[in-house]
Amino acid sequence: MEDHNTANLSDPASPAASVASAEIAAEFAALTVEEKEQRRAEWSQELARVEEEINTLRTVLASKTRHASDLKRKLGITVWKEVTDDMNQGIKNLKESTVYQRTESVLKSTGEKTASVFGSITSGISSKFSQMKNSESMRSIEASVGSAYENVKAVSSLVRWRSRS
Repeated sequence: MEDHNTANLSDPASPAASVASAEIAAEFAALTVEEKEQRRAEWSQELARVEEEINTLRTVLASKTRHASDLKRKLGITVWKEVTDDMNQGIKNLKESTVYQRTESVLKSTGEKTASVFGSITSGISSKFSQMKNSESMRSIEASVGSAYENVKAVSSLVRWRSRS
């Protein structure tokens, strides 16, 4: 029974969590003021350590993600290539399936499955385009285009100003 209650503690609305909370509150209430302060200090220190570990993990994850992107770029694996490969694999899987080769009476069922496959492919494409949009390369291109636009605008203004003079 103890293991069952522990498994449900992650759900705050579960009866096991309510019982556990009541037990913790009762234990805490039984402590002296000094013990309560000491327990709170321990919890605060532990919370600070856990939050620091979380921040470290976030930093490491961001670093690993950048490294993976760099490796993909060095290997010539572009977002477009990944999308193309995903689509080709999806089409290949579809063509090799026995459903694809059945009679017309089964094609209705195949249509539903095909819609599911294309939904997955579309989801993959959306994900890849989102990654591409948020990539540093795309930000660099946007910055370059914006800079070029401002330069053209400045030159155009200068030309108009000189033609009026």
